[in-house]
Amino acid sequence: MRVLAPGDAVVLADGVWRDFEMVFVGEGTAAQPITLRAQTPGKVVISGKSNLRIGGRHLVVSGLTFKDGFSPSSEVIAFRQDGKALAFDSRVTDTVIDGFNKPDRGAEDYWVGLYGQNNRFDHNHLQGKLNKGVTLAVVLNSAESQQNHHRIDHNYFGPRPPLGSNGGETIRVGTSPFSRAQSLTVVEDNYFEGCSGEVEIVSNKSGGNIYRRNVFVRSQGALVLRHGDGNLVEDNVFLGGGLAHTGGVRVINAGQTVRDNYFQGLRGDGFTAALVLMNGVPNSPLNRYDQVLDARIEKNVFVDVNAVLFGAGADQERTLAPARSMLSRNVFLGSGDKAVFKAMAPVDGLTFAGNVIDGVAPLAGAPGFEARVIGRETLPDGRIYPDAAAREALGLKAPVKLLTREETGVAWYPKGDQTVAFDSGRILKVRPGRDQLSAAAAKAGAGDIIELAAGDYAQGQVVEVSQPLTFRAGTGAEPLVTFDHTPLFNLVGQGALKLQGLRLSGAKAQDAIGNAVIRVSPGYPPSNYAVELVDTEVSHLGGQAFAVLMGEKSTFADHVTISGSRFADISGAVLDLAGETGGSAYTGPRQSTSPEAYSRAWADPCSTFSEAGRTRAPSAPASGSRTRRFATSRRASRRCDWTAFRS
Repeated sequence: MRVLAPGDAVVLADGVWRDFEMVFVGEGTAAQPITLRAQTPGKVVISGKSNLRIGGRHLVVSGLTFKDGFSPSSEVIAFRQDGKALAFDSRVTDTVIDGFNKPDRGAEDYWVGLYGQNNRFDHNHLQGKLNKGVTLAVVLNSAESQQNHHRIDHNYFGPRPPLGSNGGETIRVGTSPFSRAQSLTVVEDNYFEGCSGEVEIVSNKSGGNIYRRNVFVRSQGALVLRHGDGNLVEDNVFLGGGLAHTGGVRVINAGQTVRDNYFQGLRGDGFTAALVLMNGVPNSPLNRYDQVLDARIEKNVFVDVNAVLFGAGADQERTLAPARSMLSRNVFLGSGDKAVFKAMAPVDGLTFAGNVIDGVAPLAGAPGFEARVIGRETLPDGRIYPDAAAREALGLKAPVKLLTREETGVAWYPKGDQTVAFDSGRILKVRPGRDQLSAAAAKAGAGDIIELAAGDYAQGQVVEVSQPLTFRAGTGAEPLVTFDHTPLFNLVGQGALKLQGLRLSGAKAQDAIGNAVIRVSPGYPPSNYAVELVDTEVSHLGGQAFAVLMGEKSTFADHVTISGSRFADISGAVLDLAGETGGSAYTGPRQSTSPEAYSRAWADPCSTFSEAGRTRAPSAPASGSRTRRFATSRRASRRCDWTAFRS
């Protein structure tokens, strides 16, 4: 191992460094740090089984890209060499981690683990985490890592799809066993876009932390003060864009301050409401809920939000309502006197003073809400805000400057969801014949459309789908697809499938247990799948429980949408997701029974279906069920329009 001295630089040559486990240790100085950097930022790719461990003082890492691989250890980047040799006064900047997921989405790791003290993680780009584990964790498991004064700033946290279970946080500061400790971490000027891994986007589990000037865009979850006292949340912007389950701030524990934040277009309810004050547990153990005490919620602006909850989670265990806390000078803008306030427990321990509402109904039985007309203006960035005259009258400061995506992350890597949309590629025309679909799929690119002319198509091979593809009927055609064995389509890795205007018949398929027209299999790189059936007919699925769509263990749907389609003579289920027993294949909106171990409550995607000329609502699933089979009787024919079957 080379010994590095203050001022030394290690430069990685441009290219792909595969199966590269780096240990970067040394003792630099503030004036002469030791650096590890890319020859050209963006042109040094760390792939395969690779990771980086940092130990020592005044170390700087920059310009790396972790892609097309996964860490063989518990972290991709660890601010420690091992349990004893931690990093201090060190920095990781201008670095990308994109889709660096373990093959098993249930295998847990951190992408970034912050240990030691006075470290900085800034101007980095992290997106696409699909396996279990926090994207970035501040770990307080030793005295040397507490009161750490870490700074996490100007990072771009890009899309993280729903994990389907607890363990999908984007940032966590502390853990329950060390939640009484002070972390003193500052999380500021970061951009969170599509961070929907679980109900807690940011999970605060320690004391004395500051969250300020961060922007949350279309992220399904909330900034949660889960444990720890005396934290500050200020000048953050939460933009839901009308997306379901988008939330704001949830308050637990003592001495929390939430001030000067902006909330717009949030559609979350329950634990993902725009503002939540939870009920606590008497003599709470470390992993449960301390009572909300001495909270200060002031000068926040709420525009077009779905819900604000007081005493959330109240039950036979969580019996302590928030107390000794004040909500003052907050502004709530809506339309038509919308009822957004919900009290799940007594609110006599809360003081409401100087709150102003316009277009929002006041909290029933609580003083401290004044209804008045508030002048509004639309800012250049699209936010609706009280105008200058209203701000002066209400004592509000000017709106905080909205941090842009371009001010965060790295300049040389594309931001945002890189998922290829259906129907965005070429049109490949095919003629009737045997194995035409599999041959076309092998030649197609992501987003391509395989268009079938009129006639019969017989498949003796499985059509492997590892990217978004559409199979559709040509104009005026009603092509018939038969297949000898199953599945007809196998989705793996990043596969997504859209079928439009086709007729699919399983009359020639062999009779076997586990038959399915479409099977979703886990693969690498892992990805949430999507299936759309439009004006498609599926029939003659006889034998032993022949399903239309079957998801295997460790698969998870981004969405399944079925519209204008007919299913006839089917022995099994239209949607069979019972193979997933761990929760990851289960979709539907979040259920607010437990924020850290929530399940996804069932919302039946088939709002109505017709049978024998009658329309009725589908029955509810059995109590406690994790998945639901859409059973169809053989000889029955049903036409279903199922929309937004989505996590």
